[in-house]
Amino acid sequence: MTASFYEFYCPVKIIAGRKALEHIPFELGVLQSRRPMIITDAGVIGAGLLSHVEQALQMAGTEVGALFKDVPPDSSMDTVRQAAELYRTSGCDSLIAIGGGSVIDTSKGVNILVSENSDDLHAFSGAHNLKKPLRPLFVVPTTSGTGSEVTMVAVISDTEKQVKVPFTSYFLLPNAAILDPRMTTTLPAHLTAMTGMDAMTHAVESYTCLASNPISEIYAFNAVRKISEHLLPVMDHPQDVDGRLQLAEASTMAGIAFSNAMVGLVHSLGHSLGAVAHLPHGLCMNLFLPFVLEYNLPMIESRLGALLLALAGPEVYASTAQSARATRSITSIRSLRDQIYQRSKLPRTLSETGKVRKDQLQQIAEMAVNDGSILFNPREADVADVLSLLHEAW
Repeated sequence: MTASFYEFYCPVKIIAGRKALEHIPFELGVLQSRRPMIITDAGVIGAGLLSHVEQALQMAGTEVGALFKDVPPDSSMDTVRQAAELYRTSGCDSLIAIGGGSVIDTSKGVNILVSENSDDLHAFSGAHNLKKPLRPLFVVPTTSGTGSEVTMVAVISDTEKQVKVPFTSYFLLPNAAILDPRMTTTLPAHLTAMTGMDAMTHAVESYTCLASNPISEIYAFNAVRKISEHLLPVMDHPQDVDGRLQLAEASTMAGIAFSNAMVGLVHSLGHSLGAVAHLPHGLCMNLFLPFVLEYNLPMIESRLGALLLALAGPEVYASTAQSARATRSITSIRSLRDQIYQRSKLPRTLSETGKVRKDQLQQIAEMAVNDGSILFNPREADVADVLSLLHEAW
Protein backbone atom coordinates (compact mmCIF):
# COMPACT_ATOMS: atom_id res chain seq x y z
CA MET A 1 0.00 0.00 0.00
CA THR A 2 3.03 2.30 0.02
CA ALA A 3 2.61 4.97 -2.64
CA SER A 4 5.37 5.73 -5.13
CA PHE A 5 5.39 9.27 -3.78
CA TYR A 6 4.47 10.71 -0.41
CA GLU A 7 5.00 13.77 1.76
CA PHE A 8 5.46 14.00 5.51
CA TYR A 9 5.44 17.30 7.37
CA CYS A 10 5.19 18.15 11.06
CA PRO A 11 7.09 21.23 12.23
CA VAL A 12 5.25 21.43 15.58
CA LYS A 13 7.56 21.26 18.58
CA ILE A 14 6.39 18.71 21.16
CA ILE A 15 7.04 19.54 24.82
CA ALA A 16 5.89 16.67 27.02
CA GLY A 17 6.17 15.64 30.64
CA ARG A 18 5.16 16.41 34.20
CA LYS A 19 6.69 19.90 34.06
CA ALA A 20 5.95 20.70 30.43
CA LEU A 21 3.89 23.79 31.32
CA GLU A 22 6.89 25.42 32.96
CA HIS A 23 8.63 25.53 29.56
CA ILE A 24 6.01 27.83 27.99
CA PRO A 25 7.68 31.10 29.09
CA PHE A 26 10.95 30.04 27.49
CA GLU A 27 9.22 29.18 24.23
CA LEU A 28 7.44 32.53 24.25
CA GLY A 29 10.74 34.28 24.83
CA VAL A 30 12.42 32.51 21.93
CA LEU A 31 9.76 34.02 19.64
CA GLN A 32 10.01 37.40 21.40
CA SER A 33 6.43 37.17 22.65
CA ARG A 34 5.73 39.08 25.86
CA ARG A 35 1.93 39.43 26.12
CA PRO A 36 0.17 36.15 25.30
CA MET A 37 -3.58 35.91 25.15
CA ILE A 38 -5.08 32.78 26.71
CA ILE A 39 -8.12 31.26 25.01
CA THR A 40 -10.08 28.62 26.92
CA ASP A 41 -13.58 27.60 28.01
CA ALA A 42 -15.74 27.36 31.13
CA GLY A 43 -15.03 23.66 31.57
CA VAL A 44 -11.27 24.21 31.80
CA ILE A 45 -11.74 26.99 34.33
CA GLY A 46 -14.29 25.01 36.33
CA ALA A 47 -11.88 22.07 36.57
CA GLY A 48 -9.15 24.37 37.91
CA LEU A 49 -6.83 23.64 35.00
CA LEU A 50 -6.19 27.26 34.06
CA SER A 51 -4.36 27.81 37.35
CA HIS A 52 -1.61 25.35 36.34
CA VAL A 53 -0.75 27.46 33.31
CA GLU A 54 -1.11 30.77 35.12
CA GLN A 55 1.28 29.61 37.86
CA ALA A 56 3.82 28.48 35.28
CA LEU A 57 3.69 31.90 33.62
CA GLN A 58 3.79 33.85 36.89
CA MET A 59 6.86 31.96 38.11
CA ALA A 60 8.72 33.22 35.05
CA GLY A 61 7.32 36.75 35.26
CA THR A 62 5.34 36.38 32.03
CA GLU A 63 2.38 38.74 31.84
CA VAL A 64 -0.91 37.46 30.44
CA GLY A 65 -2.25 40.15 28.13
CA ALA A 66 -5.85 38.93 28.04
CA LEU A 67 -8.04 35.97 28.93
CA PHE A 68 -10.90 34.87 26.67
CA LYS A 69 -12.91 32.15 28.42
CA ASP A 70 -16.17 32.02 26.49
CA VAL A 71 -15.45 29.38 23.84
CA PRO A 72 -18.59 27.24 23.26
CA PRO A 73 -18.53 23.47 22.67
CA ASP A 74 -18.88 24.15 18.94
CA SER A 75 -16.62 26.99 17.81
CA SER A 76 -18.33 29.81 15.89
CA MET A 77 -17.42 32.76 13.69
CA ASP A 78 -18.88 35.19 16.23
CA THR A 79 -16.74 33.73 19.00
CA VAL A 80 -13.61 34.04 16.89
CA ARG A 81 -14.36 37.69 16.08
CA GLN A 82 -15.00 38.55 19.74
CA ALA A 83 -11.74 36.93 20.83
CA ALA A 84 -9.81 38.66 18.05
CA GLU A 85 -11.15 42.04 19.14
CA LEU A 86 -10.04 41.38 22.74
CA TYR A 87 -6.61 40.37 21.46
CA ARG A 88 -6.23 43.66 19.57
CA THR A 89 -7.50 45.96 22.30
CA SER A 90 -5.29 44.25 24.88
CA GLY A 91 -2.11 44.61 22.84
CA CYS A 92 -1.36 40.88 22.76
CA ASP A 93 1.35 39.37 20.59
CA SER A 94 0.76 35.59 20.82
CA LEU A 95 -1.83 32.96 21.70
CA ILE A 96 -2.05 30.11 24.20
CA ALA A 97 -4.95 27.70 23.60
CA ILE A 98 -5.96 25.66 26.64
CA GLY A 99 -8.67 23.12 25.94
CA GLY A 100 -10.03 20.58 23.49
CA GLY A 101 -10.83 20.74 19.81
CA SER A 102 -13.23 23.71 19.94
CA VAL A 103 -10.78 25.88 21.86
CA ILE A 104 -7.92 24.95 19.54
CA ASP A 105 -9.97 25.62 16.40
CA THR A 106 -11.13 28.94 17.85
CA SER A 107 -7.53 29.91 18.56
CA LYS A 108 -6.49 29.04 15.01
CA GLY A 109 -9.34 31.21 13.71
CA VAL A 110 -8.35 34.11 15.97
CA ASN A 111 -4.78 33.78 14.76
CA ILE A 112 -5.96 34.18 11.18
CA LEU A 113 -7.85 37.40 11.94
CA VAL A 114 -5.21 39.09 14.08
CA SER A 115 -2.35 38.09 11.78
CA GLU A 116 -4.18 39.16 8.62
CA ASN A 117 -5.71 42.27 10.29
CA SER A 118 -9.12 41.18 9.09
CA ASP A 119 -12.61 40.50 10.43
CA ASP A 120 -13.66 38.26 7.54
CA LEU A 121 -12.79 34.62 8.23
CA HIS A 122 -14.58 33.47 5.09
CA ALA A 123 -11.89 35.13 2.99
CA PHE A 124 -9.39 32.55 4.22
CA SER A 125 -11.58 29.42 4.24
CA GLY A 126 -10.78 26.37 2.17
CA ALA A 127 -7.36 24.98 1.42
CA HIS A 128 -4.10 26.95 1.48
CA ASN A 129 -5.52 30.45 1.24
CA LEU A 130 -3.13 31.81 3.87
CA LYS A 131 0.05 33.14 2.28
CA LYS A 132 2.26 34.07 5.24
CA PRO A 133 3.14 32.87 8.77
CA LEU A 134 0.76 33.78 11.60
CA ARG A 135 1.39 34.96 15.16
CA PRO A 136 2.92 32.49 17.66
CA LEU A 137 0.40 29.87 18.82
CA PHE A 138 0.96 27.41 21.66
CA VAL A 139 -1.53 24.64 22.38
CA VAL A 140 -2.11 22.96 25.74
CA PRO A 141 -4.58 20.07 25.14
CA THR A 142 -6.95 19.12 27.95
CA THR A 143 -8.23 16.01 26.16
CA SER A 144 -6.35 13.16 24.52
CA GLY A 145 -8.13 12.56 21.25
CA THR A 146 -8.45 15.24 18.59
CA GLY A 147 -4.78 15.67 17.74
CA SER A 148 -5.61 19.27 16.76
CA GLU A 149 -2.42 20.45 18.43
CA VAL A 150 -0.45 19.06 15.45
CA THR A 151 -2.87 19.53 12.54
CA MET A 152 -3.11 22.23 9.90
CA VAL A 153 -6.91 22.17 9.99
CA ALA A 154 -9.63 24.12 11.78
CA VAL A 155 -13.41 23.86 11.48
CA ILE A 156 -15.52 26.82 12.61
CA SER A 157 -19.31 27.07 12.48
CA ASP A 158 -21.11 29.87 10.68
CA THR A 159 -24.24 29.98 12.83
CA GLU A 160 -26.05 32.35 10.47
CA LYS A 161 -25.70 30.06 7.47
CA GLN A 162 -25.76 26.90 9.64
CA VAL A 163 -22.70 25.41 8.00
CA LYS A 164 -19.28 24.35 9.24
CA VAL A 165 -16.47 26.19 7.49
CA PRO A 166 -13.14 24.36 7.04
CA PHE A 167 -9.69 25.97 7.00
CA THR A 168 -6.55 24.18 5.88
CA SER A 169 -3.07 25.69 5.77
CA TYR A 170 0.45 24.83 6.82
CA PHE A 171 0.45 28.19 8.60
CA LEU A 172 -2.30 26.96 10.96
CA LEU A 173 0.11 24.48 12.53
CA PRO A 174 0.89 25.62 16.10
CA ASN A 175 4.43 26.50 17.09
CA ALA A 176 4.37 24.01 19.94
CA ALA A 177 2.13 21.45 21.63
CA ILE A 178 2.54 21.22 25.39
CA LEU A 179 1.55 17.81 26.75
CA ASP A 180 1.33 17.93 30.54
CA PRO A 181 -0.57 15.17 32.38
CA ARG A 182 -1.82 17.68 34.95
CA MET A 183 -4.16 18.97 32.26
CA THR A 184 -6.05 15.70 31.72
CA THR A 185 -6.32 14.08 35.17
CA THR A 186 -9.77 15.61 35.77
CA LEU A 187 -11.22 14.25 32.51
CA PRO A 188 -14.26 12.05 33.33
CA ALA A 189 -14.26 8.37 32.34
CA HIS A 190 -16.72 8.73 29.46
CA LEU A 191 -14.73 11.61 27.94
CA THR A 192 -11.48 9.75 28.47
CA ALA A 193 -13.04 6.85 26.55
CA MET A 194 -14.47 8.95 23.72
CA THR A 195 -11.28 10.91 23.14
CA GLY A 196 -9.18 7.77 23.46
CA MET A 197 -11.18 6.00 20.77
CA ASP A 198 -11.06 9.11 18.61
CA ALA A 199 -7.26 8.89 18.73
CA MET A 200 -7.39 5.12 18.18
CA THR A 201 -9.43 5.64 15.02
CA HIS A 202 -7.06 8.32 13.75
CA ALA A 203 -4.21 5.88 14.19
CA VAL A 204 -5.89 2.76 12.77
CA GLU A 205 -7.34 4.53 9.75
CA SER A 206 -4.13 6.37 8.93
CA TYR A 207 -2.27 3.02 9.15
CA THR A 208 -4.69 1.12 6.91
CA CYS A 209 -5.92 3.73 4.42
CA LEU A 210 -4.55 4.58 1.00
CA ALA A 211 -2.21 7.45 1.90
CA SER A 212 -0.32 5.56 4.60
CA ASN A 213 3.43 5.98 4.28
CA PRO A 214 6.52 4.54 6.01
CA ILE A 215 6.92 7.51 8.36
CA SER A 216 3.28 8.07 9.31
CA GLU A 217 2.82 4.37 10.06
CA ILE A 218 5.49 4.52 12.79
CA TYR A 219 3.50 7.21 14.59
CA ALA A 220 0.21 5.36 14.02
CA PHE A 221 1.49 1.98 15.20
CA ASN A 222 2.86 3.37 18.44
CA ALA A 223 -0.27 5.42 19.07
CA VAL A 224 -2.33 2.21 18.83
CA ARG A 225 0.04 0.48 21.23
CA LYS A 226 -0.10 3.26 23.83
CA ILE A 227 -3.90 3.48 23.74
CA SER A 228 -4.31 -0.30 23.93
CA GLU A 229 -2.04 -0.47 26.97
CA HIS A 230 -3.20 2.58 28.89
CA LEU A 231 -6.81 3.55 28.10
CA LEU A 232 -8.56 1.06 30.39
CA PRO A 233 -6.08 1.45 33.29
CA VAL A 234 -6.53 5.23 33.15
CA MET A 235 -10.30 4.86 33.18
CA ASP A 236 -9.93 2.74 36.31
CA HIS A 237 -7.37 5.08 37.89
CA PRO A 238 -7.99 8.63 36.60
CA GLN A 239 -5.11 10.12 38.61
CA ASP A 240 -2.55 7.86 36.93
CA VAL A 241 -0.21 10.61 35.77
CA ASP A 242 2.06 8.35 33.73
CA GLY A 243 -0.92 6.76 31.99
CA ARG A 244 -2.41 10.16 31.23
CA LEU A 245 0.85 11.25 29.65
CA GLN A 246 0.93 8.08 27.53
CA LEU A 247 -2.57 8.83 26.22
CA ALA A 248 -1.66 12.46 25.51
CA GLU A 249 1.38 11.30 23.56
CA ALA A 250 -0.74 8.76 21.69
CA SER A 251 -3.26 11.43 20.69
CA THR A 252 -0.50 13.68 19.37
CA MET A 253 1.20 10.81 17.54
CA ALA A 254 -2.11 9.81 15.95
CA GLY A 255 -2.67 13.44 14.98
CA ILE A 256 0.70 13.56 13.25
CA ALA A 257 -0.09 10.27 11.51
CA PHE A 258 -3.49 11.19 10.10
CA SER A 259 -2.34 14.69 9.15
CA ASN A 260 0.09 13.02 6.77
CA ALA A 261 -1.80 9.86 5.82
CA MET A 262 -5.47 10.89 6.02
CA VAL A 263 -8.42 8.86 7.31
CA GLY A 264 -11.23 6.91 5.66
CA LEU A 265 -14.78 5.62 5.84
CA VAL A 266 -15.04 5.64 9.65
CA HIS A 267 -14.61 9.39 9.53
CA SER A 268 -16.99 9.80 6.59
CA LEU A 269 -19.65 7.98 8.58
CA GLY A 270 -18.78 9.82 11.77
CA HIS A 271 -18.98 13.24 10.15
CA SER A 272 -22.36 12.36 8.64
CA LEU A 273 -23.83 10.81 11.79
CA GLY A 274 -22.62 13.76 13.83
CA ALA A 275 -24.29 16.20 11.46
CA VAL A 276 -27.61 14.33 11.38
CA ALA A 277 -27.93 13.14 14.98
CA HIS A 278 -25.64 15.68 16.72
CA LEU A 279 -23.55 13.02 18.43
CA PRO A 280 -19.99 13.64 19.70
CA HIS A 281 -17.27 12.81 17.20
CA GLY A 282 -15.40 10.40 19.50
CA LEU A 283 -18.58 8.43 20.14
CA CYS A 284 -19.10 8.05 16.39
CA MET A 285 -15.53 6.84 15.92
CA ASN A 286 -15.93 4.20 18.63
CA LEU A 287 -19.22 3.09 17.13
CA PHE A 288 -18.14 2.60 13.52
CA LEU A 289 -14.51 1.46 13.75
CA PRO A 290 -14.89 -2.37 13.83
CA PHE A 291 -17.71 -2.39 11.27
CA VAL A 292 -15.65 -0.42 8.73
CA LEU A 293 -12.57 -2.59 9.36
CA GLU A 294 -14.65 -5.68 8.58
CA TYR A 295 -15.89 -4.03 5.39
CA ASN A 296 -12.34 -3.07 4.38
CA LEU A 297 -10.81 -6.40 5.42
CA PRO A 298 -10.24 -7.84 1.91
CA MET A 299 -8.09 -4.82 1.06
CA ILE A 300 -6.19 -4.39 4.34
CA GLU A 301 -5.68 -7.90 5.69
CA SER A 302 -1.88 -7.74 5.83
CA ARG A 303 -1.67 -4.28 7.39
CA LEU A 304 -4.45 -4.89 9.88
CA GLY A 305 -2.79 -8.16 10.86
CA ALA A 306 0.42 -6.28 11.63
CA LEU A 307 -1.50 -4.02 14.02
CA LEU A 308 -2.37 -7.01 16.22
CA LEU A 309 1.05 -6.64 17.86
CA ALA A 310 0.14 -3.11 18.97
CA LEU A 311 -3.45 -4.00 19.85
CA ALA A 312 -2.95 -7.18 21.85
CA GLY A 313 0.76 -7.50 22.63
CA PRO A 314 3.54 -9.90 21.61
CA GLU A 315 2.14 -13.08 23.21
CA VAL A 316 -1.20 -12.89 21.39
CA TYR A 317 0.51 -11.84 18.18
CA ALA A 318 3.00 -14.73 18.29
CA SER A 319 0.35 -17.32 19.15
CA THR A 320 -2.02 -16.23 16.35
CA ALA A 321 -1.56 -17.67 12.87
CA GLN A 322 -0.68 -15.04 10.30
CA SER A 323 -3.88 -15.73 8.37
CA ALA A 324 -5.97 -15.02 11.49
CA ARG A 325 -4.23 -11.88 12.75
CA ALA A 326 -6.39 -9.37 10.91
CA THR A 327 -9.66 -10.77 12.23
CA ARG A 328 -8.07 -11.07 15.68
CA SER A 329 -7.25 -7.35 15.49
CA ILE A 330 -10.93 -6.58 14.94
CA THR A 331 -11.81 -8.88 17.83
CA SER A 332 -9.36 -6.98 20.03
CA ILE A 333 -10.98 -3.67 19.15
CA ARG A 334 -14.43 -5.09 19.84
CA SER A 335 -13.19 -6.39 23.20
CA LEU A 336 -11.78 -2.97 24.06
CA ARG A 337 -15.13 -1.35 23.21
CA ASP A 338 -16.97 -3.88 25.37
CA GLN A 339 -14.72 -3.15 28.33
CA ILE A 340 -15.17 0.58 27.80
CA TYR A 341 -18.95 0.06 27.70
CA GLN A 342 -18.81 -1.75 31.04
CA ARG A 343 -17.04 1.24 32.56
CA SER A 344 -18.78 4.20 30.91
CA LYS A 345 -21.70 2.95 28.77
CA LEU A 346 -20.12 4.44 25.63
CA PRO A 347 -22.44 3.19 22.84
CA ARG A 348 -21.20 0.45 20.53
CA THR A 349 -24.15 0.46 18.12
CA LEU A 350 -26.50 3.01 16.64
CA SER A 351 -29.41 1.66 18.67
CA GLU A 352 -27.46 1.98 21.91
CA THR A 353 -27.12 5.74 21.34
CA GLY A 354 -30.88 6.17 21.71
CA LYS A 355 -30.62 9.21 19.42
CA VAL A 356 -30.62 7.71 15.92
CA ARG A 357 -33.72 6.66 13.96
CA LYS A 358 -33.73 4.07 11.22
CA ASP A 359 -35.38 6.51 8.85
CA GLN A 360 -32.22 8.66 9.11
CA LEU A 361 -29.89 5.96 7.79
CA GLN A 362 -30.48 6.76 4.11
CA GLN A 363 -29.58 10.41 4.70
CA ILE A 364 -26.45 9.44 6.64
CA ALA A 365 -25.36 7.07 3.86
CA GLU A 366 -25.84 9.71 1.16
CA MET A 367 -23.86 12.26 3.14
CA ALA A 368 -21.07 9.77 3.88
CA VAL A 369 -20.34 8.94 0.23
CA ASN A 370 -19.88 12.66 -0.44
CA ASP A 371 -17.54 13.22 2.49
CA GLY A 372 -13.93 13.85 1.49
CA SER A 373 -12.46 11.23 3.82
CA ILE A 374 -13.98 8.41 1.76
CA LEU A 375 -11.50 9.19 -1.03
CA PHE A 376 -8.73 7.60 1.03
CA ASN A 377 -10.67 4.51 2.09
CA PRO A 378 -8.96 1.36 0.76
CA ARG A 379 -12.22 -0.13 -0.49
CA GLU A 380 -14.70 1.77 -2.62
CA ALA A 381 -18.21 2.20 -1.22
CA ASP A 382 -21.43 3.46 -2.78
CA VAL A 383 -24.67 4.45 -1.05
CA ALA A 384 -25.93 0.84 -1.00
CA ASP A 385 -22.66 -0.40 0.58
CA VAL A 386 -22.72 2.29 3.25
CA LEU A 387 -26.40 1.75 3.97
CA SER A 388 -25.74 -1.96 4.45
CA LEU A 389 -22.89 -1.12 6.83
CA LEU A 390 -25.18 1.22 8.79
CA HIS A 391 -27.71 -1.58 9.21
CA GLU A 392 -24.94 -3.84 10.50
CA ALA A 393 -24.01 -1.13 12.99
CA TRP A 394 -27.61 -0.72 14.12
